[in-house]
Amino acid sequence: MKKLVMVGSLVAVVSAVIMMIAISPAAAGPKKTIAVSQFENKSGWSGQWKMGWGMQEMMATSLINTGKFTVLERQDLSAIMAEQDLGASGRTGKGSAAAIGKLGKSQILISGAVTEFEEKKGGEGAGFGFKGFRIGGSHEQAHVAINVRIYDTTSGEVLDSIRVTGTADAGGLKLGYSNSDFGGDLGGFRKTPLGEATQEAIDEAVQKIASRLKSVPWQGKLIKATPSKVYINSGSKGGMDDGMEFDVYRPGEELVDPDTGMTLGAETEKIGRVKVTSVKEKYSIAKIVSGSDMQRGDLLQSD
Repeated sequence: MKKLVMVGSLVAVVSAVIMMIAISPAAAGPKKTIAVSQFENKSGWSGQWKMGWGMQEMMATSLINTGKFTVLERQDLSAIMAEQDLGASGRTGKGSAAAIGKLGKSQILISGAVTEFEEKKGGEGAGFGFKGFRIGGSHEQAHVAINVRIYDTTSGEVLDSIRVTGTADAGGLKLGYSNSDFGGDLGGFRKTPLGEATQEAIDEAVQKIASRLKSVPWQGKLIKATPSKVYINSGSKGGMDDGMEFDVYRPGEELVDPDTGMTLGAETEKIGRVKVTSVKEKYSIAKIVSGSDMQRGDLLQSD
């Protein structure tokens, strides 16, 4: 009889664990929106391979691969902003100006600085070779160190600052030709010990970023409101699901530092709560659970 009771208890525990696993994706909530800035090179390394762009691309790809974030494209941000500024100046033909305000706003910004970036080859010296020729000695060691900062773009607050490192080793004699220090070829770079060390550091950074952002509530906005329902600026692509509930806040006056001109944030007032009833690809519809007089631009926040 005791054995039957123990077996029954074990089955109940296993069932409970399976249930927790099954509901965990829904409990994760919507995906936070992240932008990655171009990395800064503080390592002293120089070459024609574009380190800042390459690191940015590797970080963005790793963040996307987690499936936990919506990562905004920022590689061409400078060119887009320049085009928008030109259009706003009136120096372009009618109808040809780029529309201002079409860039998606991120909730989180990731910036990085490469502080150590080195490759040593036993018996052959360091670096990538002479005039494009790459000769690998019997042993290669690569080391990369990156400092990463996580920003809340609304307040400008630095949420966290982390340091990550990566190392890689390779053996055997190798002879090859690499023009222009990989010439911006990110795929070719990834196959080298230095590329492997960089990817190791990036992956460690992404794990720490994901862990840190678990405590940061998701934020969104209302794009339209009626007396009975609202429209939210996130849909199935952003991880929204039926039944999710959010508090709604009315943003107050923006607070600006009188000395620096820096935005310090704004006071907010809770005005109600909504529950998602229909999810589209890029937006969602929610019914109003409590509160009234909701407006376009009101803020949403998860628990």
